[in-house]
Amino acid sequence: MGARARVLLVTGMSGAGRSTALKTLEDMGYEAFDNLPLSLVPALIESAAVDAPAIAVGADLRTRGFAVEGVLETLDDVVGRTDRDLEVLFIDCDDERLERRYTETRRPHPLAGDRPIMDGIRLERRVVSALRNRADIVIDTSNLAAAELKRLLTGHFALGTIGLRVFVTSFAYRHGVPRDADLIFDVRFLDNPHYVPELRPLTGRDPLVGAHIERDPGFLPFFSGLWGLLQPLLPRYEKEGKTYLTIGIGCTGGRHRSVYIAEQLTAQLRAAGSRVELSHRDLLLSGSPAPIPAGTPVLAC
Repeated sequence: MGARARVLLVTGMSGAGRSTALKTLEDMGYEAFDNLPLSLVPALIESAAVDAPAIAVGADLRTRGFAVEGVLETLDDVVGRTDRDLEVLFIDCDDERLERRYTETRRPHPLAGDRPIMDGIRLERRVVSALRNRADIVIDTSNLAAAELKRLLTGHFALGTIGLRVFVTSFAYRHGVPRDADLIFDVRFLDNPHYVPELRPLTGRDPLVGAHIERDPGFLPFFSGLWGLLQPLLPRYEKEGKTYLTIGIGCTGGRHRSVYIAEQLTAQLRAAGSRVELSHRDLLLSGSPAPIPAGTPVLAC
């Protein structure tokens, strides 16, 4: 853990999963406080134990005294006096999915009043846009499972960790690009094993599929170039203070090419000494029986 402790402002769109994020941070060792009147926050932070590693303060439109400028000024002032670092985490979600969550739970939107829910959502988005722009990290929960949110929070905000952690995920373009990815590489130019009858039921984890992909003349130049790009980037990211890097590898179905490249890249990263995790986001959707810790369920409000 660094010499300066952290104050993390957890904010975002109402219904996007901010409360879930705060509970996860609390489980990670943060002292978490939610929706306290802003006038009480400075005293709360100053009275926290001197050795408290980190404090998470939750605030959104329902917080008494909430105003974008006021929130940031209040926290900037108190972290300056307590020699802590301030970071802002913004939890976001698609407007349509937010509307669905409010409809399904029959909860009123705090700004909608007698108007449609979507009117309240759009108004809120305008109000908090400055906070989103100021955020150090934005996490979009539109298609995120609670377990995936926990992974992201642990990757970005774990206490006592040093250095850069890398997360590699394969995905299918037909199911959309991973919203949390920092770097995305498209491998749809490689010869597709899907069109080879004996390879179609297999996955990129199978040696026969790997051998087929490696026979493509474009494979080796691409993979060598990919590693040549990443190798000097990783220490630069770490030097700049980045703690978590997500790399997405995409193909059409998320079953063969992207899975194989993601597996090979993960092995290369581990051999080079990087701390790396691997997931195949859409392999389960493509019909594979393998258990994949992917984020297809919607995060609950």
